[in-house]
This record gives sequence, C-alpha cells and structure tokens, in this order.
Amino acid sequence: MCRKCTHDLASSLETPPQGRLRLVDFPAAVCPSRSPVARPGGVTRGWKQAGGGAVGPGCRCHGRLGPLQCAEPSPGAAVAAQYACSLLGHALQRHGASPELQKQIRQLEGHLSLGRKLLRLGNSADALESAKRAVHLSDVVLRFCVTVSHLNRALYFACDNVLWAGKSGLAPRVDQEKWAQRSFRYYLFSLIMNLSRDAYEIRLLMEQETSAYGRRMKVSGVPGGVETGGPGEPGTPGACLPQLALKFRLRVLLLARVLRGHPPLLLDVLRNACDLFIPLDKLGLWRCGPGIVGLCGLISSILSILTLICPWLRLKP
Repeated sequence: MCRKCTHDLASSLETPPQGRLRLVDFPAAVCPSRSPVARPGGVTRGWKQAGGGAVGPGCRCHGRLGPLQCAEPSPGAAVAAQYACSLLGHALQRHGASPELQKQIRQLEGHLSLGRKLLRLGNSADALESAKRAVHLSDVVLRFCVTVSHLNRALYFACDNVLWAGKSGLAPRVDQEKWAQRSFRYYLFSLIMNLSRDAYEIRLLMEQETSAYGRRMKVSGVPGGVETGGPGEPGTPGACLPQLALKFRLRVLLLARVLRGHPPLLLDVLRNACDLFIPLDKLGLWRCGPGIVGLCGLISSILSILTLICPWLRLKP
C-alpha cells in the first residue's frame, strides 16, 4: 500500500485512543497499485524456470511442492452440450413447447450422457495415477486434499463405468439408481475436497499479502496499522460494530485482490462451486431443479474448456 493511501485512510479513520483496534492485516487490499505477491511454489502469473525447463504461468508443479504433473480430466464440449440440452429442455417445458420437441431434446441429452460415459472408461486409472503422484506433495494439507479428491474421482468414474455398462445393455441387471447414487456421493466428496483445498490456498495467499504489506510499511517508515475506534468505552456495541464492519470490508477487499491476482485459483473456485449444485440436487440434499443444474453444469463446462484453451489457467497440482 502506498504512503498516500495509508495517510488518507488513517486521516479519515482518526479517532480517540479509547477502544482502538489495529487493523494491520487489511489496508493492503484498498490500494490496488501494488502487484500481488505469490507464495513460493504457489499460484503465479509469470513464467518461471524450474529444473532447467520452462514452466507456464499458474503452474504449481515445481517449487516447494516438488514436481507433479496433474492429469485431472476435463469434461470438454460433450458435457457443455449435454447441460445445454438440459437447460434448453427446461426452458421449452416452461414455455409450453410441443411434447414431441421436448422428447427429442431429452433423447439427445441421454445420447450425449451415454457418449460421455463411454469416453470416461479410462479416467478411473488416470485419477488413481494422479492420486499416487499427489502422495509425494510436501505440503500436508495439499497432499491430503488432492489425494482424497483424486481417490474419490477414481471411485466416481468406476461407478460411472458400471452405469454405462447398464445403460448400453452390456450388464442389464445393474441397479442403475443405486449405482447413480454411489457415483454422485463420490463426486460430492471430491468437490468438497477441492473446495477445501481452494480455501486453504486462499488463506495462504491472504496471509502472504498481509505479511508483505507489513514489510513494506517497515521499510517505508509508516506505522504498520490503521487505528480505528468509535464512541463509547471499549467492548461496548457502539464501539465494536463500526470496527467489525470496517474489518469485514477490508477482508473482503483483500480476498477480491487475491482472487483477481490469481486467475487459476479463481476459475477453480467458480468451477467447483458450480459443480457442487449437481450432486446436491441428484442426491436430494438440496433440490435446485433442472434449470439451475443445467445452468451450473454449462458454466462449469465452459470454464473447463477455457482451461483447455489456456493451460496456464488450470490450477495445479
């Protein structure tokens, strides 16, 4: 944060010494003139050299986490087409389209779903291989989240293969409802692990941004915090509420700064959040309706296609 921004913010918040609160952590978020600092081995935006080879932006396969080639499969255009059909079918039903047209859209969606399952026959082995490599990550939290996520994805793909065998007629006695529920449970656990890993990454980056701001304040000779306070004695509601509101606002600004400075992390959060609605609806934990499921699936598929077009936007490992 530059000296002028610190002086202006401190002047606007100058209060009596009673009930003051030092917000050392947060003023860095209100001055976007500084470029974000990436933690070693974390999400970065520039090109880096590691082990003599060129590493693309956003690559976390090197540094303190050690080498890792992440082979997480992306759904691609077939998934986007399937969820687009689901969203279109919901819209046609709401607007009173002919039953014949709605039937054709549902059949097309079913064919696309069956084709997706056929293309996923080898993904279970890939997920197991990725889990085996993730075990060697040096960060304990990342190692746990990434490994468990890949293991659940492997089980999800295995259940999906059983469903494909049942729908294609190779195993007509398969209880498709039971295997579908198992598949979506493993999918939900995988998404929970992915979101937990995203939250951990965000917390590390916010702590790094805060410590970098503190170091800049020491070098520039500016006091390392902004003192705020309010009327009344310390601990009274009149003094605490404005301080808490300011603290929350600065935290939100710092979060927005971190996500804006790390596009791979932002895209991963958005994609996992959109995907979360699908198993929640299928398992009956939160009924969203086919329209919301189709929209969230379409957005997630478009983000996955974007990571294929721009590989540096894929979060690794």
